[in-house]
Amino acid sequence: MSTALKAGVAGAGVFGGHHARKYVSLPDVELVGVYDRGTGRALALAQGLGAPGFVDLEAFLEQAEAVTVAAPAVAHFELAWAALCAGRHVYSEKPLAATLQGARALVVKAAEQGRVLACGHQERAVFAAMGLFDAPERPLRVEAVRRNTHTGRGADVSVVLDLMIHDLDLAIALAEGAPETVEGDSRTTHGPFHDSAWSEIGFSGGMTARFEADRDAARRERTMRLTYPSGVVEIDFLARTFRNDTAFPLNAEFEQTEAGRDPLGVSVAAFVAACRGEAARPLVTGEEAAAALALALRIEKAAA
Repeated sequence: MSTALKAGVAGAGVFGGHHARKYVSLPDVELVGVYDRGTGRALALAQGLGAPGFVDLEAFLEQAEAVTVAAPAVAHFELAWAALCAGRHVYSEKPLAATLQGARALVVKAAEQGRVLACGHQERAVFAAMGLFDAPERPLRVEAVRRNTHTGRGADVSVVLDLMIHDLDLAIALAEGAPETVEGDSRTTHGPFHDSAWSEIGFSGGMTARFEADRDAARRERTMRLTYPSGVVEIDFLARTFRNDTAFPLNAEFEQTEAGRDPLGVSVAAFVAACRGEAARPLVTGEEAAAALALALRIEKAAA
């Protein structure tokens, strides 16, 4: 019988709860604790799942082999750095860090320690389930819209780092070439960070992209339109549906696959497999997350 991987979650908010429950649901994984600075939050979440809660980071890290960082974005670097320095594998929610310097430092530290560094861009699991990564053509153009109603969550960073960064990661994964030209604009409603933004990107391989993100919208919307030489694919991420007028053999029933039903669960399971050495890599690596962050920060600068 294999030894259970000892996993912990840093952050006892909504996303911390999601991650903690994923660990509990996985075979041969033991949730050994939840850490949060908020008084009582870690204990409340952890006790409901049969694990201890911690307010002392060092004591928490002593228990875990693998750590999910699901705290507010501005704390991602600090917590991931502490975990890596303690020799732990790390899965960080997006963005990997608030600065590119921080993200790159995490990538280097993970390599030095021989530890897995993953990031929560789980929409890649959805793309894989559709079969888009196996398409015989690369897109000529990507157009993505991501809108949320105002909730107050994620307000410690701009909407670019909060919402748009998911679509940036997908576009980079699809493109042949690196981002070259970046234009953008933004609007701030609640402050101090941008609450809505748009950007037009040109990639060196010829692909162009337009991204729109808004976290103060009247209704939720998460869509993407991919224009290929042979046709168009239009995706509704919320409805888990797509329209395909290309000849690509995409999986029209992808929403019935495990990745279609539970992309976060697939992403966490891939991280666990990488930690155990059963997989060569997690769903999204630290290097890939740093590339998405680099583009996001360029957009923020252009939109300022």
